Amino acid sequence: MLKRMGRTLLAAAIAGNAGAAGAAPMTLQDYLALNGPAPSRHVAYGAAPSQFAELFQPAGDGPFPVAVIIHGGCWTKEFGGITQMRNMAGALVKEGIAVWNVEYRRYDEEGGGYPGMYQDVATAMDRLRALAPEHKLALSRLVLVGHSAGGHLAQWAGARSRVPRDSPLYVADPLPVPTVISLGGLADLRNEAALIKSSCDRDTAQLAGVASAERPDVFADTSPAEMLPAGVRTVLIHGELDTIAPLRAGQDYARRAIAAGDAAEVVLLPGGSHYDEVAAGSPSWRIVSAQIRKALGL
Repeated sequence: MLKRMGRTLLAAAIAGNAGAAGAAPMTLQDYLALNGPAPSRHVAYGAAPSQFAELFQPAGDGPFPVAVIIHGGCWTKEFGGITQMRNMAGALVKEGIAVWNVEYRRYDEEGGGYPGMYQDVATAMDRLRALAPEHKLALSRLVLVGHSAGGHLAQWAGARSRVPRDSPLYVADPLPVPTVISLGGLADLRNEAALIKSSCDRDTAQLAGVASAERPDVFADTSPAEMLPAGVRTVLIHGELDTIAPLRAGQDYARRAIAAGDAAEVVLLPGGSHYDEVAAGSPSWRIVSAQIRKALGL
């Protein structure tokens, strides 16, 4: 076990020499300028403006492997979101991968936060079952990819089978997810509270709700780190220059996942920032896209 853990956590150091020689790391403004092609279909899964997802369907007959992508932005509507992820979606659909780009109500939108934000992600995930026959989606070949705050939500969605039955987030038969790829994710709400506060100015109550006699532990159904083992392989990818979700955060999560019996791997993006992680034009994309293809068996 120790050797396995060591190999996994050292993956960051040997992830490859592909990277950012001579390329300036992307900034927040670079990220906010990202865009991509229009989706094949806009699908509302609720009545609120942010309750929708975008389907990008490749050319051809299918069936198509599927990448579900969830944007970040510090759980707030202030820092963009689904529009920026179209950049990644456009690159993936050219490779024959169908993309489900998920929007959700963030903490500062009506109905967002706990439990609405999580219920939105869950509903969007499970909606794929209804869309699969018409759009030739191979849900047995699915990867879930989230960036930053979306990394938290992606890791949470992958662990939904562990949600307690008395939680308002519980569903009996969540769509199974074999692999979650977290791009600069902030997924340990309890132990990384200080990092989440310094990076995003978010407090626990905004993300996980307020403790009560009926719900004394607000992390039991909101923090993926408290829902281990999830039976999911997790790949934690961090830019070398990512100060919002540094490499150390991914390594710490991987240690917990491995100790609980799950598979976990940490990958470093040489010269990459927090925003290079989701940009198809960045030198980091070679590494990120390779991990997505690997998860889909391509």
